[in-house]
Amino acid sequence: MQRARQELADRLRDIRLDAELTGKALSAAAGWHEAKTSRIESAKQTPSDSDIRVWCQVCLLPDQAVDLIAASRAADSMYQEWRRLHRTGMRRLQEARGTLYERTRVFKVYCSTVVPGFLQTRGYATALMSAITAFQGTPDDVEEAVRARMNRNRILNSESRRFAILVEESVLRYRVGGSEVMLAQLGQLLSATALPQVKFGVIPFTAQARPMWTLEAFNAFDDARVHVELLSAQVTVTAPGDVVVYLRAFDRLAGLAVYGAEARVLITDAISALG
Repeated sequence: MQRARQELADRLRDIRLDAELTGKALSAAAGWHEAKTSRIESAKQTPSDSDIRVWCQVCLLPDQAVDLIAASRAADSMYQEWRRLHRTGMRRLQEARGTLYERTRVFKVYCSTVVPGFLQTRGYATALMSAITAFQGTPDDVEEAVRARMNRNRILNSESRRFAILVEESVLRYRVGGSEVMLAQLGQLLSATALPQVKFGVIPFTAQARPMWTLEAFNAFDDARVHVELLSAQVTVTAPGDVVVYLRAFDRLAGLAVYGAEARVLITDAISALG
């Protein structure tokens, strides 16, 4: 959180310097004390939305205000450690996301390591959440968390929503929970390819001259909000300029994927490899 605040402060300072204004000059034009400008630039004071608009106006860059305001609003919640989110277990987070999922109409999901939550079977989700709980050392409420995820995943059957889901081929090969769990999970993916509201793509190992490298998992909600999953934390991206970066990456990754019959061939190959 403090890092995000400092980044915002640095961006405001750069805008002032690019405008060739001293702190004293900006303060005078903005109508506040010079000490306020100093506190904002050192991240000791959080600027209000109005402060940011005035700052950008004085620096003759009013179009920068929208992104900066979004960054400021997101700073408190943009970086949340998993241990903090899971401090009472995993169920609460699964349930808390229900509101966001209900209001979203277009989902874009990219995963490079595990099957996306939307498509997980009960067995796969149990194995994965058990591993996460053990690694983080957080309270074990895996059974309740899996039940909450399965309830939430009913949204996948909603014909009023659209789901664009991409996985790297490696996701089909990583054996989470053992062969039987993976067999059921891969069967679930085969079924998902037939859903009209789901566009499921697999980026094959053989994809040539990739214009986009393998990334961390991320989920985009109505092209307005992105959740990025790191090992230690979830990063929430809401600044329009930053969201666009992830959407552009998604489009490039989508261009590498195969769909329909070709995707099913890769899934059946992974099933065959289970022996």
